[in-house]
Amino acid sequence: MIRRQLANRSGAAAAELAMLLPLMILLLFGGFEGGHFIWTQHKLVEAVRNGARYAGRLEVTEVCDGATSIIPPARIAEIKLLTRTGQLDDSAMHPLVPGWGDDAVFVSVDCNAFVDTGIYRELDAAGPVATVAARGVPYPSLFGGLGIFDPGIRMNARASAPVIGL
Repeated sequence: MIRRQLANRSGAAAAELAMLLPLMILLLFGGFEGGHFIWTQHKLVEAVRNGARYAGRLEVTEVCDGATSIIPPARIAEIKLLTRTGQLDDSAMHPLVPGWGDDAVFVSVDCNAFVDTGIYRELDAAGPVATVAARGVPYPSLFGGLGIFDPGIRMNARASAPVIGL
């Protein structure tokens, strides 16, 4: 009789499922979170590149006076808004990355960073380079409310573009 009970395999599939289910759930939701992190980082990098690209299209004379950066604060605010929201019209627009504020967007112009030939020959100085950076942007985890992932994860991105005034 004991042999018959030991040979009974009627609950084996249920027992195997019970043992493997936590691992399968962990892999499934870990994959979701990993994919979301990569997608969010991509959005941040793309936004910073767009901000640098926009800054690179400003007129050289509006950005630099010789070796001195003279970019107006209103232009810096425009670059920050475009970088953070993807548009220039509405400052109340939702950011591309949830929780991303203007205080995490940095704009700088190095007026003597590029070549002094071509379109920059008339300036009698090297051409300017605009740099847009995002520092300390909080990562909006999919499952952050569960307490599984560290809520202090911060993302960074940086892009530069020569100011050519097109």
